[in-house]
Amino acid sequence: MGQGWVFRTRDLTKVYDLGEVKVEALRGVDLDLYEGELLVMLGASGSGKSTLLNILGGLDTATGGQVFYRDMDLTRASERELTHYRRYHVGFVFQFYNLIPSLTARENVAAVTEIAEQPMTPEEALALVGLEARLDHFPAQLSGGEQQRVAIARAIAKRPQVLLCDEPTGALDSQTGVLVLSALERVNRETGTTTAIITHNAVIAEMADRVITLSDGRVSGERRVESRRSPESLSW
Repeated sequence: MGQGWVFRTRDLTKVYDLGEVKVEALRGVDLDLYEGELLVMLGASGSGKSTLLNILGGLDTATGGQVFYRDMDLTRASERELTHYRRYHVGFVFQFYNLIPSLTARENVAAVTEIAEQPMTPEEALALVGLEARLDHFPAQLSGGEQQRVAIARAIAKRPQVLLCDEPTGALDSQTGVLVLSALERVNRETGTTTAIITHNAVIAEMADRVITLSDGRVSGERRVESRRSPESLSW
């Protein structure tokens, strides 16, 4: 794992104005995310972890504080700059796969590689997540875990600097979830892509380099994992 930071947040706040009610989703978050690391962000529903991930990914904007991606201040970026940032620097994996039903696995990945600067081929990306035998299958012909791995392949095919994963196993059973986590771990290990996974499942934390716990919009704990474990060895 490299020493330099990729993300840095300072006193980060996010308030949602819902008419008569204001919801403080983030309350002064300080966080560094380092080159090449695999970070797990733990927290219950409503802890602020998805809001934080969306701000890091340029999908949402902060109310206060600062967010830097390398030397880019995301809090001051224009919408055009954020669009460029999302397109060329960030890969996203969500709980639901958002695949195009009428396209094969290969074609779903190709839809992203066609707009990337130096992409992997769809075949390379799908092989990295263990789906080289499913290139020409449509989403309806794939299991939930296979569809999620296609989504991971699509996210990494553009060679993003960072991979942001929001509950990537949330819709899967534990056995299938292990396959998806193994794909994410392999991508991080073999490509060096800085990876952040948010989850409410504490077991997943043992596969990380570092674990951040969020509670009530704040970082309530942080620990480094001395020897990260393979997803296959986790006890669900």
